[in-house]
Amino acid sequence: MPNTLKGLKVAVLAVDGFEQAELVEPRRALAEAGATVHVISAKAGKIQGFKHVDKGDAVDVDMTFDKAVPGDYDAVVLPGGVVNGDAIRLLPQAQAFVKAADKAHKPIAVICHGTWLPVSAGLIKGRTVTSWPSLQDDIRNAGGTWVDKEVVEDGNFITSRKPDDLPAFNKTLIAQLSRAAA
Repeated sequence: MPNTLKGLKVAVLAVDGFEQAELVEPRRALAEAGATVHVISAKAGKIQGFKHVDKGDAVDVDMTFDKAVPGDYDAVVLPGGVVNGDAIRLLPQAQAFVKAADKAHKPIAVICHGTWLPVSAGLIKGRTVTSWPSLQDDIRNAGGTWVDKEVVEDGNFITSRKPDDLPAFNKTLIAQLSRAAA
């Protein structure tokens, strides 16, 4: 699978409190497939990851929202983490980024609590998605259909529930990007 995504750029949107595996594993899989991956956040420097409730590793930020141009990217990844998901959903620049990606029909891959950002951006209505189970009421209240599956594809959206779903999530994301690049 090396270089199947060569020439593609993927934005990973996250702030402090992201679930470490849900950022690091998709970034690794995409890079191994040849994509360029940028972590985009509200602040420069590093953002703090967590392994569930325990402090994890910090990750370098490649670009801040005020400098990032959604049109420069072929896809967006939204990792979870309760703190990350709750904070990033309130950022107008993060909402605008995912709205622009959706309007351009670019893949938006969301896992766990990352679904809060598309909910707050008004992108869930009429979609079938999955997430961490506690978000199902938010999804239904936003007009979406919540299902309990490892990975769900609905148009340009790819969603998964939790870190255990990462192998299927990554495989589905790379497959959708490969189709789009072909």
